[in-house]
Amino acid sequence: MLTYVLIFIIGACIGSFLNVVIYRLPEKKSIWKKRSNCPHCHQKLKNYDLVPIFSFIWLKAKCRGCKQKISWQYPSVELVTGLLFVFLAYHHQVGQAMANPMFFRDLVFVAGLIIIFTTDLRYYLIFDAVSIPLMVFAFLVNFFILSHSGNYFSILINLIVAGLIGGGFFALQYWVSKGKWVGGGDIRLGAVMGFMLGWPIIFVALILAYVSGAVISVILLAFKIKTMKSPVPFGVFLTGSTFVALFWGQQLLAWYLTNLGL
Repeated sequence: MLTYVLIFIIGACIGSFLNVVIYRLPEKKSIWKKRSNCPHCHQKLKNYDLVPIFSFIWLKAKCRGCKQKISWQYPSVELVTGLLFVFLAYHHQVGQAMANPMFFRDLVFVAGLIIIFTTDLRYYLIFDAVSIPLMVFAFLVNFFILSHSGNYFSILINLIVAGLIGGGFFALQYWVSKGKWVGGGDIRLGAVMGFMLGWPIIFVALILAYVSGAVISVILLAFKIKTMKSPVPFGVFLTGSTFVALFWGQQLLAWYLTNLGL
């Protein structure tokens, strides 16, 4: 139990760093050089104002200096990151996780997906500064981890095919619609998904993304929260489906094929 608490705290601290990345990417600010400050009054934050989750509660969601409201994004990202890190430790059996490269791979995957999810939800943007390094990392780490079985060529082809399917699927839509249906960020994210998941699990993730996107869109339209002309942050559905497919993709694919009678 104590181990899970420690992992949650580490995850929440990493979530705090992810918030810095999410906040500074659109403004093209360095994520390393400057101390965190209030986005309203620009007062530099003290160390005790940066304690994940706790500081938000202690300050009653208001800046200590100007009393402007602090966005709920900050504790939300910290909490979700902490909980997902605990899930990963549980999934990989916490006693063995530290010796399992898949555990550390998934920590990076989840952190990257959280950034993309949040920036697309908040700004309708998927930044190359995140997706391209994540793409390279996913390809290399999966190749080196999975090729330990000795099937170097088949693993290489699988990842390349999955990346081409993921990226190519959105590139085709971009070309047909002249950029109206999807953006360039979706193409790069599709490749990230392919390199993370491989074939045929990329197929599962794409189906999940479109089904969940359709269901949520219908609900939002029904309650008049969105209109037919409202922009859709599709990266939100893509990242969510990638997470689900990463851990339950094989079971979902087996269920799907069984129901098709294959």
